[in-house]
Amino acid sequence: MTTKDLILAIDNGTQSLKALIFDLEGRLLAKEMVPFTPYFTDQPGWAEQDPEVFWQSLCQACQKLWRHKDVDKSRIAGAALTTQRATVVNVDQTGNPLRPAILWLDQRKTYGLPPVGGIWGAIFSVAGLRKTVAYLQEEAEANWIRTYQPEIWKNTHKYLLLSGYLTYRLIGEFVDSVGSQVGYIPFDYKRQRRSASWDWKWRVLPFDPALLPDLKPPGQILGNITAAASEATGIPEGLPLVAAAADKACEVIGSGSLESHIGCLSYGTTATINVTHKKYIEPIPLLPAFPSAIPEYYAVEVQVYRGYWMVNWFKQEFGHPELQEAAEQGLEPEALFDRLVDDIAPGSMGLILQPYWTPGLKSPGPEAKGAIIGFGDVHTRAHLYRSILEGLAYALREGKERIEHRSGTAITSLRISGGGSQSRNAMQLTADIFGLPTAKPHVYETSGLGAAIDAAVGLGLHDDFKSAVKAMTHVGEVYEPDQKNHRVYDALYHDVYKKMYKRLKPLYERIREITGYPK
Repeated sequence: MTTKDLILAIDNGTQSLKALIFDLEGRLLAKEMVPFTPYFTDQPGWAEQDPEVFWQSLCQACQKLWRHKDVDKSRIAGAALTTQRATVVNVDQTGNPLRPAILWLDQRKTYGLPPVGGIWGAIFSVAGLRKTVAYLQEEAEANWIRTYQPEIWKNTHKYLLLSGYLTYRLIGEFVDSVGSQVGYIPFDYKRQRRSASWDWKWRVLPFDPALLPDLKPPGQILGNITAAASEATGIPEGLPLVAAAADKACEVIGSGSLESHIGCLSYGTTATINVTHKKYIEPIPLLPAFPSAIPEYYAVEVQVYRGYWMVNWFKQEFGHPELQEAAEQGLEPEALFDRLVDDIAPGSMGLILQPYWTPGLKSPGPEAKGAIIGFGDVHTRAHLYRSILEGLAYALREGKERIEHRSGTAITSLRISGGGSQSRNAMQLTADIFGLPTAKPHVYETSGLGAAIDAAVGLGLHDDFKSAVKAMTHVGEVYEPDQKNHRVYDALYHDVYKKMYKRLKPLYERIREITGYPK
Protein backbone atom coordinates (compact mmCIF):
# COMPACT_ATOMS: atom_id res chain seq x y z
CA MET A 1 0.00 0.00 0.00
CA THR A 2 1.37 3.40 -0.99
CA THR A 3 2.12 5.79 1.85
CA LYS A 4 0.21 9.05 1.48
CA ASP A 5 2.75 11.55 2.75
CA LEU A 6 2.66 14.44 0.25
CA ILE A 7 0.54 17.60 0.08
CA LEU A 8 -0.54 19.54 -3.01
CA ALA A 9 -0.65 23.28 -2.27
CA ILE A 10 -2.18 25.73 -4.77
CA ASP A 11 -1.18 29.38 -4.37
CA ASN A 12 -3.04 31.93 -6.53
CA GLY A 13 -1.23 35.25 -6.19
CA THR A 14 -1.68 38.58 -7.94
CA GLN A 15 0.69 37.87 -10.82
CA SER A 16 0.95 34.08 -10.97
CA LEU A 17 -0.45 30.77 -9.83
CA LYS A 18 1.79 28.11 -8.32
CA ALA A 19 1.20 24.40 -7.84
CA LEU A 20 3.50 22.97 -5.16
CA ILE A 21 4.25 19.57 -3.67
CA PHE A 22 5.48 19.46 -0.05
CA ASP A 23 6.42 16.53 2.13
CA LEU A 24 5.69 16.34 5.85
CA GLU A 25 9.08 17.89 6.75
CA GLY A 26 8.24 21.00 4.72
CA ARG A 27 10.55 20.18 1.82
CA LEU A 28 9.42 21.58 -1.53
CA LEU A 29 9.66 18.62 -3.88
CA ALA A 30 8.16 20.12 -7.03
CA LYS A 31 6.90 23.47 -8.25
CA GLU A 32 5.19 24.84 -11.33
CA MET A 33 4.27 28.46 -11.87
CA VAL A 34 1.97 29.97 -14.48
CA PRO A 35 2.35 33.76 -14.75
CA PHE A 36 -0.50 35.94 -15.96
CA THR A 37 -1.19 39.62 -16.49
CA PRO A 38 -2.45 40.76 -13.07
CA TYR A 39 -5.45 42.70 -14.37
CA PHE A 40 -6.97 44.72 -17.15
CA THR A 41 -8.51 48.14 -16.72
CA ASP A 42 -11.33 49.91 -18.57
CA GLN A 43 -11.20 53.00 -16.38
CA PRO A 44 -8.42 54.71 -14.40
CA GLY A 45 -8.06 52.95 -11.06
CA TRP A 46 -10.02 49.87 -12.06
CA ALA A 47 -8.45 46.43 -11.81
CA GLU A 48 -10.40 43.45 -13.18
CA GLN A 49 -9.62 39.95 -14.38
CA ASP A 50 -11.52 37.20 -16.17
CA PRO A 51 -12.01 34.50 -13.47
CA GLU A 52 -11.33 31.90 -16.14
CA VAL A 53 -7.72 33.14 -16.22
CA PHE A 54 -7.29 32.00 -12.63
CA TRP A 55 -8.92 28.63 -13.27
CA GLN A 56 -6.99 27.90 -16.45
CA SER A 57 -3.75 28.89 -14.72
CA LEU A 58 -4.58 26.41 -11.96
CA CYS A 59 -5.24 23.67 -14.50
CA GLN A 60 -2.03 24.38 -16.42
CA ALA A 61 0.16 24.53 -13.31
CA CYS A 62 -1.19 21.23 -11.98
CA GLN A 63 -0.91 19.44 -15.34
CA LYS A 64 2.72 20.56 -15.61
CA LEU A 65 3.36 19.35 -12.07
CA TRP A 66 2.45 15.77 -12.92
CA ARG A 67 5.23 15.67 -15.52
CA HIS A 68 7.86 15.80 -12.76
CA LYS A 69 9.35 12.33 -12.53
CA ASP A 70 9.65 12.63 -8.74
CA VAL A 71 5.94 13.36 -8.24
CA ASP A 72 3.93 10.25 -7.43
CA LYS A 73 0.22 11.09 -7.45
CA SER A 74 -0.59 8.05 -5.39
CA ARG A 75 1.36 9.52 -2.45
CA ILE A 76 -0.69 12.75 -2.34
CA ALA A 77 -2.89 12.74 0.75
CA GLY A 78 -4.80 15.94 0.05
CA ALA A 79 -4.75 19.47 -1.29
CA ALA A 80 -5.12 22.99 0.06
CA LEU A 81 -5.73 26.34 -1.59
CA THR A 82 -4.51 29.82 -0.71
CA THR A 83 -5.26 32.94 -2.76
CA GLN A 84 -4.86 36.68 -2.95
CA ARG A 85 -7.23 38.47 -0.61
CA ALA A 86 -10.34 40.57 -1.21
CA THR A 87 -10.79 39.69 -4.90
CA VAL A 88 -14.49 39.07 -5.62
CA VAL A 89 -16.47 37.07 -8.18
CA ASN A 90 -20.24 37.20 -8.86
CA VAL A 91 -21.59 33.85 -10.09
CA ASP A 92 -24.94 32.43 -11.20
CA GLN A 93 -26.58 29.21 -9.95
CA THR A 94 -24.25 27.06 -12.05
CA GLY A 95 -21.15 28.85 -10.76
CA ASN A 96 -20.52 30.77 -13.99
CA PRO A 97 -19.13 34.28 -13.48
CA LEU A 98 -21.49 37.11 -14.37
CA ARG A 99 -18.77 39.72 -14.78
CA PRO A 100 -15.00 40.02 -14.43
CA ALA A 101 -13.54 39.60 -10.97
CA ILE A 102 -12.82 42.86 -9.16
CA LEU A 103 -9.32 42.65 -7.71
CA TRP A 104 -8.10 43.85 -4.38
CA LEU A 105 -6.05 46.46 -6.27
CA ASP A 106 -9.21 48.11 -7.65
CA GLN A 107 -9.73 51.70 -6.49
CA ARG A 108 -13.29 52.45 -7.69
CA LYS A 109 -15.65 54.02 -5.21
CA THR A 110 -19.42 54.43 -4.92
CA TYR A 111 -20.38 58.00 -4.10
CA GLY A 112 -23.71 59.36 -2.94
CA LEU A 113 -24.81 56.36 -0.85
CA PRO A 114 -27.22 57.33 1.94
CA PRO A 115 -25.58 57.38 5.38
CA VAL A 116 -26.49 54.72 7.90
CA GLY A 117 -29.53 55.82 9.90
CA GLY A 118 -31.37 54.55 12.94
CA ILE A 119 -29.63 53.42 16.09
CA TRP A 120 -26.43 52.52 14.27
CA GLY A 121 -26.25 55.97 12.71
CA ALA A 122 -26.62 57.51 16.17
CA ILE A 123 -23.90 55.23 17.58
CA PHE A 124 -21.49 56.13 14.76
CA SER A 125 -22.15 59.86 15.30
CA VAL A 126 -21.47 59.66 19.04
CA ALA A 127 -18.33 57.55 18.46
CA GLY A 128 -17.04 59.85 15.70
CA LEU A 129 -17.07 57.00 13.19
CA ARG A 130 -19.40 58.36 10.51
CA LYS A 131 -16.54 59.14 8.12
CA THR A 132 -14.97 55.72 8.68
CA VAL A 133 -18.22 53.90 7.94
CA ALA A 134 -18.87 56.10 4.89
CA TYR A 135 -15.38 55.20 3.63
CA LEU A 136 -16.15 51.48 3.99
CA GLN A 137 -19.43 51.98 2.11
CA GLU A 138 -17.64 53.74 -0.73
CA GLU A 139 -14.92 51.12 -0.97
CA ALA A 140 -17.17 48.02 -0.98
CA GLU A 141 -17.26 46.40 -4.43
CA ALA A 142 -20.73 45.00 -3.78
CA ASN A 143 -22.15 48.51 -3.38
CA TRP A 144 -20.65 49.55 -6.71
CA ILE A 145 -22.04 46.51 -8.56
CA ARG A 146 -25.50 46.96 -7.05
CA THR A 147 -25.49 50.69 -7.91
CA TYR A 148 -24.06 50.64 -11.43
CA GLN A 149 -24.79 47.08 -12.61
CA PRO A 150 -28.16 46.29 -10.98
CA GLU A 151 -29.00 43.49 -13.45
CA ILE A 152 -25.81 41.65 -12.57
CA TRP A 153 -26.52 42.08 -8.88
CA LYS A 154 -30.09 40.86 -9.38
CA ASN A 155 -28.82 37.71 -11.14
CA THR A 156 -26.05 36.98 -8.63
CA HIS A 157 -26.59 33.63 -6.94
CA LYS A 158 -23.38 33.75 -4.89
CA TYR A 159 -20.91 36.51 -4.15
CA LEU A 160 -17.56 34.78 -3.70
CA LEU A 161 -14.04 35.67 -2.81
CA LEU A 162 -11.49 34.21 -5.23
CA SER A 163 -10.84 31.40 -2.73
CA GLY A 164 -14.53 30.49 -2.76
CA TYR A 165 -14.70 30.60 -6.56
CA LEU A 166 -11.73 28.27 -7.07
CA THR A 167 -13.01 26.00 -4.31
CA TYR A 168 -16.30 25.69 -6.21
CA ARG A 169 -14.42 24.84 -9.41
CA LEU A 170 -12.50 22.12 -7.57
CA ILE A 171 -15.23 20.47 -5.45
CA GLY A 172 -18.53 21.71 -6.89
CA GLU A 173 -19.77 23.24 -3.62
CA PHE A 174 -20.25 26.84 -2.51
CA VAL A 175 -18.05 26.75 0.56
CA ASP A 176 -14.98 28.67 1.68
CA SER A 177 -12.49 28.83 4.52
CA VAL A 178 -12.96 31.11 7.53
CA GLY A 179 -9.26 31.88 7.10
CA SER A 180 -9.87 33.44 3.67
CA GLN A 181 -12.51 35.98 4.78
CA VAL A 182 -10.79 39.27 4.08
CA GLY A 183 -12.73 41.94 2.25
CA TYR A 184 -15.83 44.13 2.35
CA ILE A 185 -18.21 41.41 3.46
CA PRO A 186 -20.45 40.93 6.53
CA PHE A 187 -18.00 38.95 8.62
CA ASP A 188 -17.46 39.09 12.37
CA TYR A 189 -13.68 39.09 12.60
CA LYS A 190 -13.63 38.81 16.38
CA ARG A 191 -15.87 35.71 16.48
CA GLN A 192 -14.66 34.40 13.10
CA ARG A 193 -18.10 33.78 11.64
CA ARG A 194 -20.70 35.55 9.54
CA SER A 195 -21.92 38.76 11.15
CA ALA A 196 -25.01 38.43 13.33
CA SER A 197 -28.30 39.58 11.78
CA TRP A 198 -28.29 42.75 13.89
CA ASP A 199 -24.72 43.75 12.95
CA TRP A 200 -24.17 47.14 11.30
CA LYS A 201 -22.33 45.54 8.35
CA TRP A 202 -25.66 44.32 6.94
CA ARG A 203 -26.76 47.98 6.92
CA VAL A 204 -23.82 49.29 4.89
CA LEU A 205 -23.46 46.33 2.50
CA PRO A 206 -26.19 45.05 0.13
CA PHE A 207 -26.09 41.40 1.14
CA ASP A 208 -28.67 38.78 1.86
CA PRO A 209 -27.07 35.88 3.80
CA ALA A 210 -28.04 33.49 0.99
CA LEU A 211 -25.59 35.29 -1.34
CA LEU A 212 -22.60 34.08 0.67
CA PRO A 213 -21.02 30.61 0.81
CA ASP A 214 -20.87 28.32 3.82
CA LEU A 215 -17.70 28.58 5.90
CA LYS A 216 -15.41 26.03 7.52
CA PRO A 217 -12.37 26.72 9.72
CA PRO A 218 -8.80 26.06 8.55
CA GLY A 219 -7.90 22.40 8.82
CA GLN A 220 -11.38 21.06 8.04
CA ILE A 221 -12.16 19.26 4.80
CA LEU A 222 -14.13 21.46 2.40
CA GLY A 223 -15.01 18.64 0.02
CA ASN A 224 -13.49 16.32 -2.55
CA ILE A 225 -12.13 16.89 -6.05
CA THR A 226 -14.86 16.27 -8.62
CA ALA A 227 -14.52 14.18 -11.75
CA ALA A 228 -14.73 17.32 -13.92
CA ALA A 229 -12.04 19.09 -11.90
CA SER A 230 -9.86 15.98 -12.00
CA GLU A 231 -10.09 15.80 -15.78
CA ALA A 232 -9.16 19.49 -16.11
CA THR A 233 -6.34 19.56 -13.56
CA GLY A 234 -5.06 16.02 -13.28
CA ILE A 235 -5.63 16.10 -9.52
CA PRO A 236 -6.89 12.65 -8.46
CA GLU A 237 -10.68 12.46 -8.26
CA GLY A 238 -11.96 12.27 -4.71
CA LEU A 239 -8.85 13.84 -3.18
CA PRO A 240 -9.85 15.88 -0.10
CA LEU A 241 -9.50 19.66 -0.31
CA VAL A 242 -8.66 21.04 3.13
CA ALA A 243 -9.52 24.59 4.20
CA ALA A 244 -6.43 26.80 4.47
CA ALA A 245 -6.43 30.61 4.58
CA ALA A 246 -5.61 33.76 2.63
CA ASP A 247 -2.06 34.11 1.32
CA LYS A 248 -0.83 36.51 4.01
CA ALA A 249 -2.19 34.32 6.82
CA CYS A 250 -0.59 31.24 5.28
CA GLU A 251 2.69 33.14 4.92
CA VAL A 252 2.76 33.73 8.66
CA ILE A 253 2.59 30.07 9.70
CA GLY A 254 4.66 29.03 6.68
CA SER A 255 7.41 31.28 8.07
CA GLY A 256 7.19 29.55 11.44
CA SER A 257 5.65 32.57 13.14
CA LEU A 258 3.37 30.82 15.61
CA GLU A 259 4.04 32.96 18.69
CA SER A 260 3.16 36.61 19.26
CA HIS A 261 6.77 37.70 19.85
CA ILE A 262 7.76 36.73 16.28
CA GLY A 263 6.94 39.36 13.67
CA CYS A 264 6.36 38.16 10.13
CA LEU A 265 7.18 40.75 7.46
CA SER A 266 5.94 40.22 3.96
CA TYR A 267 7.71 42.19 1.27
CA GLY A 268 5.05 41.43 -1.31
CA THR A 269 2.96 43.66 -3.60
CA THR A 270 1.43 44.88 -0.34
CA ALA A 271 4.01 44.99 2.45
CA THR A 272 2.73 43.81 5.82
CA ILE A 273 3.81 43.01 9.33
CA ASN A 274 1.84 40.25 11.03
CA VAL A 275 1.87 38.47 14.35
CA THR A 276 -0.18 35.48 15.43
CA HIS A 277 -2.31 36.18 18.50
CA LYS A 278 -4.83 34.20 20.51
CA LYS A 279 -6.36 37.55 21.50
CA TYR A 280 -8.38 39.73 19.11
CA ILE A 281 -6.54 43.04 18.65
CA GLU A 282 -7.36 45.87 16.26
CA PRO A 283 -4.01 47.51 15.46
CA ILE A 284 -6.00 50.52 14.20
CA PRO A 285 -9.50 50.97 15.74
CA LEU A 286 -12.28 49.54 13.53
CA LEU A 287 -9.74 47.91 11.22
CA PRO A 288 -9.93 44.24 12.20
CA ALA A 289 -7.46 41.54 13.00
CA PHE A 290 -7.90 38.99 10.22
CA PRO A 291 -8.39 35.26 10.70
CA SER A 292 -5.21 33.27 11.13
CA ALA A 293 -4.47 30.07 9.24
CA ILE A 294 -4.88 28.44 12.67
CA PRO A 295 -8.49 28.12 13.89
CA GLU A 296 -9.54 30.60 16.58
CA TYR A 297 -6.30 32.56 16.26
CA TYR A 298 -5.83 36.00 14.69
CA ALA A 299 -3.35 37.50 12.26
CA VAL A 300 -2.81 40.99 13.66
CA GLU A 301 -1.63 43.04 10.70
CA VAL A 302 -0.50 46.48 9.61
CA GLN A 303 -0.27 47.11 5.87
CA VAL A 304 1.77 49.31 3.58
CA TYR A 305 -0.54 49.14 0.59
CA ARG A 306 2.00 49.89 -2.13
CA GLY A 307 4.77 47.80 -0.64
CA TYR A 308 7.20 45.91 -2.81
CA TRP A 309 5.19 47.25 -5.73
CA MET A 310 7.43 50.30 -5.29
CA VAL A 311 10.49 48.20 -6.02
CA ASN A 312 8.87 46.95 -9.22
CA TRP A 313 7.95 50.55 -10.06
CA PHE A 314 11.60 51.53 -9.66
CA LYS A 315 12.73 48.65 -11.85
CA GLN A 316 10.36 49.63 -14.64
CA GLU A 317 11.10 53.34 -14.48
CA PHE A 318 14.83 53.41 -13.63
CA GLY A 319 16.17 49.85 -13.79
CA HIS A 320 16.40 49.10 -17.51
CA PRO A 321 20.20 48.55 -17.53
CA GLU A 322 19.95 45.87 -14.83
CA LEU A 323 16.86 44.25 -16.35
CA GLN A 324 18.61 44.02 -19.72
CA GLU A 325 21.84 42.66 -18.22
CA ALA A 326 19.91 40.09 -16.18
CA ALA A 327 18.07 38.91 -19.29
CA GLU A 328 21.31 38.63 -21.26
CA GLN A 329 23.15 36.71 -18.54
CA GLY A 330 20.22 34.60 -17.35
CA LEU A 331 20.40 36.10 -13.85
CA GLU A 332 17.74 37.15 -11.38
CA PRO A 333 17.36 40.96 -11.58
CA GLU A 334 17.31 41.19 -7.76
CA ALA A 335 20.98 40.18 -7.64
CA LEU A 336 21.94 43.09 -9.88
CA PHE A 337 19.78 45.56 -8.01
CA ASP A 338 21.43 44.42 -4.79
CA ARG A 339 24.78 45.18 -6.38
CA LEU A 340 23.49 48.63 -7.28
CA VAL A 341 23.21 49.66 -3.62
CA ASP A 342 26.21 47.80 -2.18
CA ASP A 343 28.22 51.02 -1.88
CA ILE A 344 25.41 53.24 -0.58
CA ALA A 345 25.73 53.95 3.13
CA PRO A 346 22.83 53.36 5.53
CA GLY A 347 20.50 56.33 5.43
CA SER A 348 21.01 56.92 1.68
CA MET A 349 22.88 60.16 2.45
CA GLY A 350 19.79 61.73 3.95
CA LEU A 351 17.27 60.64 1.33
CA ILE A 352 14.12 59.65 3.26
CA LEU A 353 11.04 58.09 1.62
CA GLN A 354 7.51 57.94 3.03
CA PRO A 355 5.78 55.07 1.16
CA TYR A 356 2.23 56.40 1.01
CA TRP A 357 1.78 56.07 -2.75
CA THR A 358 -1.81 55.00 -2.08
CA PRO A 359 -4.01 56.79 0.50
CA GLY A 360 -5.56 54.97 3.44
CA LEU A 361 -8.36 55.34 5.94
CA LYS A 362 -6.73 56.55 9.14
CA SER A 363 -3.02 55.99 9.22
CA PRO A 364 -2.30 57.36 6.71
CA GLY A 365 -5.53 59.24 5.99
CA PRO A 366 -7.32 59.65 2.63
CA GLU A 367 -5.28 62.73 1.79
CA ALA A 368 -1.94 60.90 1.98
CA LYS A 369 0.66 60.96 -0.75
CA GLY A 370 4.13 59.57 -1.13
CA ALA A 371 7.07 61.78 -0.36
CA ILE A 372 10.84 61.77 -0.75
CA ILE A 373 12.86 64.45 1.04
CA GLY A 374 16.54 65.25 1.37
CA PHE A 375 17.63 65.37 -2.28
CA GLY A 376 21.05 66.80 -3.09
CA ASP A 377 23.29 66.81 -6.13
CA VAL A 378 25.13 63.74 -4.82
CA HIS A 379 22.10 61.48 -5.11
CA THR A 380 21.79 58.88 -7.83
CA ARG A 381 19.19 56.27 -8.73
CA ALA A 382 21.09 53.91 -6.42
CA HIS A 383 20.32 56.19 -3.47
CA LEU A 384 16.68 56.30 -4.57
CA TYR A 385 16.51 52.51 -4.71
CA ARG A 386 17.97 52.13 -1.24
CA SER A 387 15.65 54.82 0.12
CA ILE A 388 12.66 52.79 -1.13
CA LEU A 389 13.86 49.73 0.78
CA GLU A 390 14.54 51.84 3.88
CA GLY A 391 11.20 53.69 3.66
CA LEU A 392 9.26 50.42 3.54
CA ALA A 393 11.19 49.14 6.56
CA TYR A 394 10.53 52.40 8.47
CA ALA A 395 6.80 52.08 7.76
CA LEU A 396 6.77 48.44 8.89
CA ARG A 397 8.70 49.34 12.05
CA GLU A 398 5.98 51.90 12.78
CA GLY A 399 3.47 49.07 12.29
CA LYS A 400 5.46 46.88 14.69
CA GLU A 401 5.30 49.57 17.36
CA ARG A 402 1.57 50.00 16.82
CA ILE A 403 1.01 46.23 17.27
CA GLU A 404 3.22 46.14 20.38
CA HIS A 405 1.33 49.08 21.90
CA ARG A 406 -2.07 47.50 21.26
CA SER A 407 -1.09 43.96 22.29
CA GLY A 408 1.29 44.60 25.17
CA THR A 409 3.68 42.00 23.72
CA ALA A 410 7.17 42.91 22.51
CA ILE A 411 8.28 41.60 19.11
CA THR A 412 11.78 40.19 19.57
CA SER A 413 12.61 38.62 16.21
CA LEU A 414 11.54 38.83 12.57
CA ARG A 415 10.86 36.48 9.69
CA ILE A 416 10.69 37.84 6.15
CA SER A 417 8.76 36.45 3.19
CA GLY A 418 7.97 37.74 -0.28
CA GLY A 419 10.18 39.23 -2.97
CA GLY A 420 12.22 41.29 -0.52
CA SER A 421 13.55 38.17 1.16
CA GLN A 422 15.59 37.53 -1.98
CA SER A 423 17.58 40.73 -1.47
CA ARG A 424 20.44 40.51 1.02
CA ASN A 425 20.48 44.32 1.29
CA ALA A 426 16.75 44.40 2.08
CA MET A 427 17.28 41.69 4.71
CA GLN A 428 20.24 43.43 6.34
CA LEU A 429 18.78 46.93 6.40
CA THR A 430 15.55 45.53 7.87
CA ALA A 431 17.56 43.93 10.69
CA ASP A 432 19.42 47.24 11.14
CA ILE A 433 16.30 49.46 11.14
CA PHE A 434 14.38 47.24 13.57
CA GLY A 435 17.46 46.35 15.62
CA LEU A 436 16.31 42.73 15.65
CA PRO A 437 17.60 39.41 14.28
CA THR A 438 15.90 38.85 10.94
CA ALA A 439 15.58 35.42 9.36
CA LYS A 440 14.60 33.97 6.02
CA PRO A 441 12.42 30.87 6.11
CA HIS A 442 14.01 27.77 4.61
CA VAL A 443 11.77 27.98 1.53
CA TYR A 444 10.63 30.97 -0.49
CA GLU A 445 7.11 29.58 -1.01
CA THR A 446 5.85 30.33 2.47
CA SER A 447 2.20 30.88 1.48
CA GLY A 448 2.05 27.49 -0.14
CA LEU A 449 3.84 25.91 2.82
CA GLY A 450 1.31 27.46 5.22
CA ALA A 451 -1.52 25.96 3.17
CA ALA A 452 0.26 22.58 3.25
CA ILE A 453 0.52 22.83 7.05
CA ASP A 454 -3.26 23.34 7.24
CA ALA A 455 -3.76 20.26 5.07
CA ALA A 456 -1.29 18.15 7.05
CA VAL A 457 -3.09 18.90 10.33
CA GLY A 458 -6.55 18.54 8.81
CA LEU A 459 -5.68 15.11 7.40
CA GLY A 460 -4.15 13.92 10.66
CA LEU A 461 -0.63 13.68 9.23
CA HIS A 462 0.57 15.91 12.06
CA ASP A 463 -1.10 15.87 15.46
CA ASP A 464 -1.65 19.62 15.81
CA PHE A 465 -0.49 22.98 14.48
CA LYS A 466 2.35 23.33 16.97
CA SER A 467 3.92 20.04 15.94
CA ALA A 468 3.22 20.67 12.23
CA VAL A 469 4.87 24.09 12.28
CA LYS A 470 7.83 22.67 14.21
CA ALA A 471 8.26 19.82 11.71
CA MET A 472 7.56 21.71 8.47
CA THR A 473 9.18 25.15 8.97
CA HIS A 474 12.85 25.83 9.47
CA VAL A 475 14.90 28.98 9.87
CA GLY A 476 17.22 29.72 6.97
CA GLU A 477 19.80 32.50 6.83
CA VAL A 478 19.76 34.89 9.82
CA TYR A 479 20.80 38.55 9.58
CA GLU A 480 21.96 40.14 12.83
CA PRO A 481 21.62 43.92 13.21
CA ASP A 482 24.75 46.02 12.82
CA GLN A 483 24.61 48.26 15.89
CA LYS A 484 26.45 51.16 14.22
CA ASN A 485 23.95 51.15 11.36
CA HIS A 486 21.08 50.73 13.83
CA ARG A 487 22.07 53.94 15.63
CA VAL A 488 21.99 55.87 12.33
CA TYR A 489 18.62 54.41 11.37
CA ASP A 490 17.19 54.91 14.86
CA ALA A 491 17.97 58.62 14.75
CA LEU A 492 16.54 59.03 11.23
CA TYR A 493 13.44 57.05 12.19
CA HIS A 494 12.61 58.98 15.35
CA ASP A 495 13.85 62.45 14.38
CA VAL A 496 12.82 62.55 10.71
CA TYR A 497 10.61 59.72 9.43
CA LYS A 498 8.06 59.69 12.27
CA LYS A 499 7.60 63.46 11.97
CA MET A 500 7.12 63.55 8.18
CA TYR A 501 3.46 62.63 7.92
CA LYS A 502 2.26 65.01 10.62
CA ARG A 503 4.17 67.93 9.09
CA LEU A 504 3.27 67.15 5.49
CA LYS A 505 -0.39 66.32 6.16
CA PRO A 506 -1.63 69.94 5.81
CA LEU A 507 0.17 70.19 2.46
CA TYR A 508 -1.32 66.87 1.31
CA GLU A 509 -4.78 68.14 2.25
CA ARG A 510 -4.25 71.36 0.31
CA ILE A 511 -2.96 69.46 -2.74
CA ARG A 512 -6.09 67.32 -2.56
CA GLU A 513 -8.30 70.42 -2.41
CA ILE A 514 -6.58 72.03 -5.40
CA THR A 515 -6.20 69.02 -7.70
CA GLY A 516 -9.05 66.78 -6.60
CA TYR A 517 -6.63 63.85 -6.25
CA PRO A 518 -7.02 61.61 -4.41
CA LYS A 519 -10.81 61.95 -4.31
